[in-house]
Amino acid sequence: MASRRTQRWLPVAFAATVGIALIAGSYTYVSTVAGDRGDCVALDVVSSTEKSDLVKDLAERYNNSRRRFGGRCADVKVTGLTSGQAMEALAGDWDKLSGTGSPRPQVWLPTSTLWTGQLRLLDKAAGQAEQTPGEYASIANSPLVIAMPATKARYLQQQGELGWGDILGMSGDQGWAAFGKPEWKRFTFGKDNPNLSTSGLAATIATYYAATKTSSDLTAADVRDPKVTRFVRQIEANVSHYSDDVVDLLRSLAAADLATVEGEVPTTDLSAVVTQEELVYLYNTGALSEGRKPREQLVALYPKEGTYNLDHPYVVLPEADDAQRAGAADFLAFLQDKPQQAKFAAIGFRDHEQAASDDLVKVVGGRKAAGTYFAPPSPEVVQGIKASWATLRKKANILMAVDVSGSMTTKVGSQTRFAIATDAAKRGIALLNSEDRVGLWAFSSEQSGAKLPYRPQLPVARLDLAQFGARLDGMRTGGNTALYATIRAAQRQMLASYDRTRINAVVVLTDGRNEYDKDKDLAKLLKDVALDPDRPVKIFCIAFDTSSDVDTLESISKVTGGKTFDARDPELINDAFVKLLSSF
Repeated sequence: MASRRTQRWLPVAFAATVGIALIAGSYTYVSTVAGDRGDCVALDVVSSTEKSDLVKDLAERYNNSRRRFGGRCADVKVTGLTSGQAMEALAGDWDKLSGTGSPRPQVWLPTSTLWTGQLRLLDKAAGQAEQTPGEYASIANSPLVIAMPATKARYLQQQGELGWGDILGMSGDQGWAAFGKPEWKRFTFGKDNPNLSTSGLAATIATYYAATKTSSDLTAADVRDPKVTRFVRQIEANVSHYSDDVVDLLRSLAAADLATVEGEVPTTDLSAVVTQEELVYLYNTGALSEGRKPREQLVALYPKEGTYNLDHPYVVLPEADDAQRAGAADFLAFLQDKPQQAKFAAIGFRDHEQAASDDLVKVVGGRKAAGTYFAPPSPEVVQGIKASWATLRKKANILMAVDVSGSMTTKVGSQTRFAIATDAAKRGIALLNSEDRVGLWAFSSEQSGAKLPYRPQLPVARLDLAQFGARLDGMRTGGNTALYATIRAAQRQMLASYDRTRINAVVVLTDGRNEYDKDKDLAKLLKDVALDPDRPVKIFCIAFDTSSDVDTLESISKVTGGKTFDARDPELINDAFVKLLSSF
């Protein structure tokens, strides 16, 4: 994952009610001295975690300034929380659902007004007053782009203006051969899961607009139109795998670029990533790879039909009293001032009026005007798109290998590690689509005279939740952890039954490290399971409990283009499963 600071500066949104900007113009600067801020208005702000560190820094600058409005000042405190979680908490019990320990905010800074619309639906369903009924001003913007390594991007640009379907809808079988480059083989791209990510949701919405060849007024009938769903399904078919965090996809791409030498097989199968323009800037400047600029830069492509803009709204909530509203207006004006806008520009954002800096255009290989922006659909249409995506997304073949070694009987509170892990697995697997195919293995070391340390429980077949849960409950624990042998065998099993129309993956849940003397050569394992870009089988690991060898698991998942989720704190395992299974 990107550094905490960088990650929290991902594109996010600000917005405010129309009248606030008028109030904001009334501030004045007066001389103050330390200790005379006792009359300051307390203003609690919750910001999307992607940029919360930046907003915290700017809030500190604001608090330390000599800025006053109407003879008063504001003391701004910023808390980071993902847009989706903040939305759920605002719709319900804030103290219980936010988990922040901070009071209910007066200002909300989500990634996009997509979230304000979804909050309106939640409020309506609960029979309570709408908290976000208006339109909101922005303090920064970032359009959605198709980011592609420069060599491939420049080649496509030579073909003329291309759209979402032309680029992302390339046949997974023909791939680059359709553009006269068969040596580049398959075309796959990465995107976020739209149920978890604003950029993933925006990317999905953009494909619906491209399918209807409109830039506004997307309707529920459009979402159900067979021609539209066929277009969307064609694009989703080329997804490599879904992600809970597009930064991870970009960091993996950067790591592969920096690690691969001429003649080596790359550790990524991605031809492109659908992401925010701002993240392309961070990628190219090395901010996502510990300051090392990738050898091959990404280029931002802007599809001919148009794109979706993440508008960074600044939302003043009904909880704000008159004094807090005045303070919120002043803080908005402060954020929109040139010095603060320069801070956003320095990490790749367009300004609050959607203007791009010369530096941004140069670094991302982009353009001053991103082209047509799709209008935000109604909240009801967005809800319909999310529901439809569940059936249109690319399906998966998954083999889950569960560690049943003796260490899994260790107690964590009143439960064993095994009980906690299998309960989380049963809840997590329920997030998959009924059309996904899932198999189950148990592994430890040879038990009861068995010849192999891994034991198939269910073949990879259409998901049956009841049967899967019953097999999990029936597993017996004992023995040591044959981690390497199991991972190698599972990957070979998935290659033997490879399905090009699906995501093919191995999921490993373990609380330990390799304890199997018959197979203990990590270097050989990494070579054996390394990604084949033409037939990728990605390995995803959940490191459960403190004894897990996270570094080794990360090295294994990395060479396959997968990901390791750290759940060494048992309380994190449910969240880890949600994120992992959202990859499919």
